[in-house]
Amino acid sequence: MLEVFWRRLFRPERRKSRDGAVLLTLRRVYILPARAGFAFAGLLVLMLVGATNYVLGLGFALTFFAASCALADMVLTVKNLAHLRLAGGRAAPVFAGEPAQFEIRLHNAGAADRYAIRVRFDTAGADHATDVPAHGSAAVVLALPTLARGWLVAPRIRLETHFPLGLFRAWSWWQPDLRVLVYPQPETPAQPLPMRGAASEEGHGEVGLDNFAGIRSYQPGDPMRHLAWRHIARLALDDGGQLVTKHFEGGAVAELLLDFAVLPPWLDVETRLARMTRWVLEAELRMLPYAFRLGHHHYPAGLGDAHRAACLQALALYGSEAFG
Repeated sequence: MLEVFWRRLFRPERRKSRDGAVLLTLRRVYILPARAGFAFAGLLVLMLVGATNYVLGLGFALTFFAASCALADMVLTVKNLAHLRLAGGRAAPVFAGEPAQFEIRLHNAGAADRYAIRVRFDTAGADHATDVPAHGSAAVVLALPTLARGWLVAPRIRLETHFPLGLFRAWSWWQPDLRVLVYPQPETPAQPLPMRGAASEEGHGEVGLDNFAGIRSYQPGDPMRHLAWRHIARLALDDGGQLVTKHFEGGAVAELLLDFAVLPPWLDVETRLARMTRWVLEAELRMLPYAFRLGHHHYPAGLGDAHRAACLQALALYGSEAFG
């Protein structure tokens, strides 16, 4: 029986939760005196000895009053942490080398405010203190460094409080069901995009550039060198400074294909993944539709957030069990 009590008191990490969200019941909250609490206990002993030696009634009253305040502080410290509901929030993908951001939400269904709740990862990172209002919630964002691509699972989280007097520290553990997708780090410096055909990066062939077809309104993705500056200068400022661009017809359209299999074989896998990551970002920045091939992932030419996310996810999970 004593062995079980000892493990529960001094080895609380064995009672960590595997649930995605959890309610911190009293059985999940642990408490021990803080340094200030041990010092306060020593002071109480000295006060009790002095009151006994000199038979001071007021000394006994002050000693027991201080002891009752310590007991009240112990109860309030536990209640400040107990019955909080913890849930995971957003965890946006990042590139390797960037800190992963994990959002932790604390919900307080009670009628009392919770103060100075400190939240941190058990393995690394700094403490983040927050207050949780009554019948409200608060969010804490914890950062974790990233070194390699793939899924990064959030480590165990420690919650701790010393409120209100700091004589005791109450804490609890929680294993959130959170993970962040880490994309490969883009290659630096960037290599030229693998354009195929006799066309320029703007999607117009050399023949097409010779066939001027007129002027039209500017559209997102039009190359800056095709802007008709003489016509723009003639437009009245009252018209809002409308942009117009030269329109060409004819010529072959270039194809942008990002194919992992055609990259130089002397490059290692991570370097090739980093190069394709840079190409995906570069193509999106230049508004160039691009096709994508990596293993069993074959995506037709496209643009946009969904296309970009699908390509970067395939690069991040290449070679892992989740890749298919």
